[in-house]
Amino acid sequence: MNASPGALTLTKKTHSCVRIEKEGRVLVIDPGGFSEDDAALGADVVLVTHEHPDHFNEARLRVGLEANPAAEIWTLRSVAEQLSAAFPGRVHTVGEGDAFSAAGFDVTVHGELHAVIHPDIPRITNVGFLVDGSVFHPGDALTVPDRPVDTLLLPVMAPWSKISEVIDYVREVGPRRAIDVHDALLTDLARPIYDSQIGALGGADHGRLAPGGVTEL
Repeated sequence: MNASPGALTLTKKTHSCVRIEKEGRVLVIDPGGFSEDDAALGADVVLVTHEHPDHFNEARLRVGLEANPAAEIWTLRSVAEQLSAAFPGRVHTVGEGDAFSAAGFDVTVHGELHAVIHPDIPRITNVGFLVDGSVFHPGDALTVPDRPVDTLLLPVMAPWSKISEVIDYVREVGPRRAIDVHDALLTDLARPIYDSQIGALGGADHGRLAPGGVTEL
């Protein structure tokens, strides 16, 4: 796909990992344990939303960081503390309200806590990333940014959510379109149900990409 100048191109990786490209630069979000071994390969920027292993996998991060000595990571403290010694000067800690530019991408940070899995399970920290004021990845939370979102990367199925919450989340964010992430546990049998209900009730163009699928944003 030949993207127009300044356009963002998104490649879906397995589960919650995505690759966003612009003018030859590459940003990867959440190359976790369910994603491909080379999910972070070629990245100039890596963003990690939280410490759960389906979003953060040190081995996958090392592949990208060792292949590109200029690549850097932006993440919350719980992940940064596990990586900073191995990659001095390349791991940056961010939190709610922060904004930064990296490799030509402008990123703002939204949210503080992971969604509730069960009241008996302590909540960990979680941040979402809005890339170029356009594409929002919330990690494992239903965070609503304080600004418009064009493309919402929608955590469509998780142990911490039900479909009514997913639909209401799309409605509350109000994006032009939603693209599924966090979908590795969603079986092919269930996908048509999620597609039809989110598409009919969410109020936004709703779609999904198979791993390796590409779309221009």
